[in-house]
Amino acid sequence: MRRNLAARLGVWSAHHRKTAILGWLVFVVLATVIGGATGTVTASDEEMGVGDSGRAAEILKDAGIDEPAGELVMVGARTADGWRDAAADLSQALDATGEVRGLKAPLPSEDGKDALLRFEIKGASDEAVDRVQPVLDAVAKARADGEARGISVYQFGDASSEKELSDLLADDLKKAEFTAVPLALGILLIAFGAVVAALLPVGLALTACVAAFGLLSLASHQLHLFETTYSVMFLMGLAVGVDYCLFYLRRERDERAVGRDAETALRIAAATSGRAVLVSGLTVMVAMAGMFLSGLLLFKGFAVATILVVCVAMLGSVTVLPALLAWLGDRIDAGRIPFLNRRAKKGAHASGGLAAKVLRPVLARPKFFAVGATVLLLALAAPALGMKTEQLGLEKQFGSDAPLSVAYQEITDEFPGGPAPARVVVKADDIGAQPVRDALDALTRKAGDGAELTVHEAAGVAEIAVPLPGTGTDAEAKKALHELRDDTVPAAFDGLDVEAYVGGDLASSEDFGDQLGKGIVPVFAFITAVTFLLMLFSFRSVVIAVTSVALNLLSVGAAYGVMTAVFQHGWGAELIGSEKVGAVENWMPLFVLVVLFGLSMDYHVFVVSRIRESRDRGMDNRSAIREGIMRTAGAVTGAAVIMVAVFAVFGTLSMQDMQQMGVGLGVAVLLDATVVRMILLPSLMTLLGERNWHTPRYLRWLPKIAHEDAEPTAPPHPFNPPVPSAR
Repeated sequence: MRRNLAARLGVWSAHHRKTAILGWLVFVVLATVIGGATGTVTASDEEMGVGDSGRAAEILKDAGIDEPAGELVMVGARTADGWRDAAADLSQALDATGEVRGLKAPLPSEDGKDALLRFEIKGASDEAVDRVQPVLDAVAKARADGEARGISVYQFGDASSEKELSDLLADDLKKAEFTAVPLALGILLIAFGAVVAALLPVGLALTACVAAFGLLSLASHQLHLFETTYSVMFLMGLAVGVDYCLFYLRRERDERAVGRDAETALRIAAATSGRAVLVSGLTVMVAMAGMFLSGLLLFKGFAVATILVVCVAMLGSVTVLPALLAWLGDRIDAGRIPFLNRRAKKGAHASGGLAAKVLRPVLARPKFFAVGATVLLLALAAPALGMKTEQLGLEKQFGSDAPLSVAYQEITDEFPGGPAPARVVVKADDIGAQPVRDALDALTRKAGDGAELTVHEAAGVAEIAVPLPGTGTDAEAKKALHELRDDTVPAAFDGLDVEAYVGGDLASSEDFGDQLGKGIVPVFAFITAVTFLLMLFSFRSVVIAVTSVALNLLSVGAAYGVMTAVFQHGWGAELIGSEKVGAVENWMPLFVLVVLFGLSMDYHVFVVSRIRESRDRGMDNRSAIREGIMRTAGAVTGAAVIMVAVFAVFGTLSMQDMQQMGVGLGVAVLLDATVVRMILLPSLMTLLGERNWHTPRYLRWLPKIAHEDAEPTAPPHPFNPPVPSAR
């Protein structure tokens, strides 16, 4: 019988183990070295923009106008004018750093107890992060010196906040690496009871991540990346890489446990679990490609990163892993841990026994459990009906008690709109023409106190910084922004041949959200269609394909509901060290949707493939379901625990969006591996009966995948008595 692709790859690798192993190592080293040599290109503010704010940024970029990195420092005192000496000393200290330009006279607050110092960081804006440290040191010294005199000092600005963000992301990624990897290793030690067997999946997953990092650096020269992209890549790479190896390794060990010789066991694992890995990996990659349809650079970067790391992990699992297994042989159990090893040897039967206890009532009363599981998932999803999304500002990303968030709040309370004004960008063939200048001056006056007009004569461009009311990001500010865009700016330049767009932080956030709303429909349509078609092709069953999509949607809905409950409403947020922020990060629902549709295929393809395998050997539908789920219970449980542990690490990081991503994905995977795979899937497949495996006449041209080298139907396990038919 002709072997499938995964079987051919596994057999070739086992017979050419030295070539496969050395080839993998060379590939990882080359990808790492070349990627490190070329460096990574991050996205600029202009590239991030969409809509009117993106057009405004593009005009400035085309004109060669670099928006300087502005900084604000507020000096406060207990009495009116009590800040003057401290502000004067700080102004001198800032000048002395040599990194400041355009330092303006202190701007007093209405009550006279606070003053605002406004200045810019010298040099190009993209270099400001590297130059801001002396300024931060000067402000920190002024803060320390003023504490005894009752003087408060707060700083917020483009360079200071970006540096804080970059440093925090770097620290969080290190924390994730040093926490998630030992966690995964510990779980695998418990699962296998041997050091080598536990190290193998972690080692392959880490080398896959390292190689993918190098490849992503190369790709960044064509598609510029956000800083969070690498965190997402590591999260996906470690979870998927370990899972793929675990599925493969578990099947090989199961075959050895029932008396197969090493070569036969490896061949069966390659033909079955290897094929499931290929189908799952392909499904994940194609689903991730749907993010290109969002029209947003952030998601395009996520798509490239996840496709690369999943592809590398998948290829490693079906090539170098069988080579390593063939080379190690029985040494895979080297470094046995006595107590854990005894437990691992009983693992298949233990997990099967637990699965049998769960399955017995589920298969006996499938309708009851199908309805119950569905109601539970819908109840968890209910809070998502009131989900609010927004682009969380830095003050919410860091937490309300973080120094940067406190500084932002203090400054915006005393000087509303200061840190985040709207920017009206105007382009004209003759920016100095009297009608255009009159319109610019009139608009500046109408914008009120604090509005500033800057004209770049040579470039034919003008800018007006317009302070927004409220905090600069709240409902009051959004209302003012829409009035500015819809009424004020169009009226000011009515009849003039100019281009006028409103940009700024809030405008960018609003445009980003609008584009997300437009992009989620084609992305959703794409991934559901792709999932349906891939499952249809793999199992030649419309019913299996439809139920796959439906089960994924239930998992996603439950994840949405939990994220909304925890982060929007604050239910239980303190338990994970987070807090209520009143909204979900606006890119999170689309990201979670795509990732979960991809990741859930890990379990679904693995479990349904094993059920189909038993069905092809002649078992009836109910027995095949019981056999397939029981034999995959250990691997699915281990893989789910590792994924949930990795995602949970991200749920404890400092950034609010990382917390939301970790909690959303972790909860979804946990529900997917327990409620969906152990209760809803078997009960639903039992109710559907033989319709699960019916191939319509018009689809019988699809190739039928046979499971070669599979053993005949196994006798019932002693802990698995026949389940009575439902009446």
